[in-house]
Amino acid sequence: MGFDQARANRIFLPATYAEGVPYELFRELRAEAPVCWVEEPAVGDWPAGTGYWAVLRHADVKHVLRTPEVFSSHLGATQIRDPDTPADLEFARAMMLNQDPPDHSRLRRTVAAAFTPRALAELTVAIEGRAAELVAAIRPLGEADFVPIAADLPVWTLARILGVPDQDRQLLVDWSNRVIGYQDPDHAESSTADPSHLTDLGRAALAHRPAALTTPDGRPLNPRSRTALADMFAYAHALAEQPPPGSIVARMREAGLTAAEFETMFFLFAVAGNETLRNGLPGGLYSLLTHADEFARLSRQPGLMPTAVDELLRFWPPVLDFRRTATRDVVVAGQLIRGGDKVVVYHASANRDEAVFPEPDRLDIARTPNDHVSFGFGPHFCVGARLARIQMSALIHRIVADLPGLELVSAVPPKRLVSNFQNGLKDLRVRWGWTGAPRPQPMGLTS
Repeated sequence: MGFDQARANRIFLPATYAEGVPYELFRELRAEAPVCWVEEPAVGDWPAGTGYWAVLRHADVKHVLRTPEVFSSHLGATQIRDPDTPADLEFARAMMLNQDPPDHSRLRRTVAAAFTPRALAELTVAIEGRAAELVAAIRPLGEADFVPIAADLPVWTLARILGVPDQDRQLLVDWSNRVIGYQDPDHAESSTADPSHLTDLGRAALAHRPAALTTPDGRPLNPRSRTALADMFAYAHALAEQPPPGSIVARMREAGLTAAEFETMFFLFAVAGNETLRNGLPGGLYSLLTHADEFARLSRQPGLMPTAVDELLRFWPPVLDFRRTATRDVVVAGQLIRGGDKVVVYHASANRDEAVFPEPDRLDIARTPNDHVSFGFGPHFCVGARLARIQMSALIHRIVADLPGLELVSAVPPKRLVSNFQNGLKDLRVRWGWTGAPRPQPMGLTS
């Protein structure tokens, strides 16, 4: 039987992931065609793409990620979908995520200044306090949607790092929804920030939001373009005029970044640093609650939290894939890839590779070693990986410790984000055995 192209194409379609990550399909493809061609059919109003090579085995994924001289982040940027115009591509290339060494290394040093051991130690104390506040606020209720609770912690943390006032934090949520959730109708036009609660700076930025999400010729507006994010960049520049001392915005000004570098760096913090953990936390809790033995094990042995966090990230990778572009003809796993071809590595497939992970479909919170690639690999390994682990540890610890009898409200699976990039949940109703009274409403955290 020949290669089934239609079956391979399923790993591109956003609707596939609304039903769950296709781990069985990934397993079959790893065995049959570990580097396979995937077509990009039109999706809704989004036009068809050129197609790409999907890289599915753990070893090959790491090889692609550690050799930027062969598999470039800069040539075509790092999203499967090509930028719509040369101007969009040029703008995307200014982002650290879409650069190769040595330019990438220069920008990475600027970001790393926010994650020194001293800065992380101070953040850890603040994050643990915020996690305790969030769980204490919902504890008397006995039931809540965990997704907005989980979203609060990374947004709160990033606002602190960027110097964004508390009143404007909801803007970070809307920007992330529009960029990451553009394939999902529930998020594509997100506008949840109440202007009456924003600062003057926040209200002024809203005036720059595009009135339509289509181009003059009727095509969908690229959500990652400068035009689509005009309100975010207006906010970033206004904040930079008087940046809070010690914030990453202040550091970016001091580093002398170009206007495009500054804008895309703000984008990277405000969106990428928010959305990954916002999806990883609910996914991690859902994974625990659907594996009752492992949840009970963590309750009994909280010292397993470090390995548990990495296993949850392996089991529920927040980022499904990333794109590179071949700089020359190259052979990977016996497959010839031509220079200029798109190459997409699938973290979700690599994290279940049976050649690396014994019983890969089993959740084991004590798994070690755990060479997952949820934070990437090579020069683009996530600079905020330690901060993400700190936040996951803090919130999951408080949940396990302070919400006895925690369980899913219903056996019906929660709604998933429609996205071929982020592995997210849109709701996760949970309940616990709290019997105290009274039951005050939490701070806008339930749905």
